[in-house]
Amino acid sequence: MALIKSISGIRGTIGGKVDENLTPLDVVKFTSAFGTWLQNNKNKKDLTLVVGRDARISGSMVNSLVTATLQGLGIHVVDLGLSTTPTVEVMVPELNADGGIILTASHNPKQWNALKLLNEKGEFITGENGTEVLALAESQDFDYAEVDDLGKYETRDDGFDIHIQKILDLPMVDAEAIKAKKFKVVVDAVNSTGGIAIPQLLEELGCEVVKLYCEPNGHFPHNPEPLKEHLGDICELMKTEKADVGIVVDPDVDRLALVDEKGELFGEEYTLVAVADYLLRHQKGAAISNLSSSRALRDVARNLDSEYFASAVGEVNVVTLMKEKNAVIGGEGNGGIIYPELHYGRDSLVGVALFLTHLAKENKTVSELRATYPSYFMGKKKIELTPDIDVDSLLTKMEKEYQTEDISTIDGVKIDFENNWVHLRKSNTEPIIRIYTEAFSQEEADNLGDQMIEKIRSLI
Repeated sequence: MALIKSISGIRGTIGGKVDENLTPLDVVKFTSAFGTWLQNNKNKKDLTLVVGRDARISGSMVNSLVTATLQGLGIHVVDLGLSTTPTVEVMVPELNADGGIILTASHNPKQWNALKLLNEKGEFITGENGTEVLALAESQDFDYAEVDDLGKYETRDDGFDIHIQKILDLPMVDAEAIKAKKFKVVVDAVNSTGGIAIPQLLEELGCEVVKLYCEPNGHFPHNPEPLKEHLGDICELMKTEKADVGIVVDPDVDRLALVDEKGELFGEEYTLVAVADYLLRHQKGAAISNLSSSRALRDVARNLDSEYFASAVGEVNVVTLMKEKNAVIGGEGNGGIIYPELHYGRDSLVGVALFLTHLAKENKTVSELRATYPSYFMGKKKIELTPDIDVDSLLTKMEKEYQTEDISTIDGVKIDFENNWVHLRKSNTEPIIRIYTEAFSQEEADNLGDQMIEKIRSLI
């Protein structure tokens, strides 16, 4: 069991001891810290915060604690109830709120929950802001409201309607082209809130929807991370239903994985590649992903006379670079689509609408579309070191070893070779170097990882 305090929020397992797990007292403490930080930052007490949650079992309890604590600070609460991460992000500026809290542990198993913290733009707070919130939580310097100044509480159930309408209104979403295709779509929403939002969007787009695990009861029928080894059921159902597209989302609906008509995974890395391919054909500009995402995005961008840039790992870093480069599209290789025309956050719903538009206009099957992109294979390894080894100096030595190659040091060391790459990152929690590789075959990617482990050992 664990409690992880990070700059982007607080995450932990339900139950157990205070300060070791996400207990009710921890929920109240960190909610108090975030509410107090916002009040201090805006120099006023009567703020409005939007709160929404995924469908995990502990959600209702955590929601009650969070909303009551905010009211106790004198903050007005707008509770969206069952929602998605991107829906809360859209609703914060829509309601002119001062911030938001999303109650979700994303792709973590059912025993986990978390508080994800948003600013008034509906974007994740910065690292610097997060550090200030954690310091406040440590000091517990909170000043709760007196009885006449308690915050108001209201619920809204129109979050999905507003979010979906904003997507349908986007010029690059062609609802009529999608409707003309009459796509049959299977949806695996791992029994969370994607089971409400994704079918609603698809029905608006004229698709026939086959629901798999779309009951938002928080009982995840498989590991909720949308990886190949967890998705056997939808792959089988695609074949028996003779469906056109399979859509898989994680519990808070910010990661999108696709399945083709043969029941084969499109590849999470390629969700962003396909959407970028569509958008950059119509609008030249920059595409952004992080250093550990597939080179396929770079290839597609350059083929379309557009630029590609890589950020440090982490959604906040991707968004920062997207704003700096005024990017057309960005995201992460885990199926996270960030489309600035809508908002700066990973959003499976807008990803679905843009992908289906692309698919309809290309007049191809999903497998045929996938075959138009370069095929890369990724490897993930790690090397465990003794605590006395200086990992930073070891990475500096690796940088020097490969100084004639194309190297980035904005987040660990990434070495771009002509036909493959390796990204070495230090773990923040243990003496480990994580080794990400990508090449034209799985064997080559794995071999490159092994070579790097040998090289690191030779430098110790």
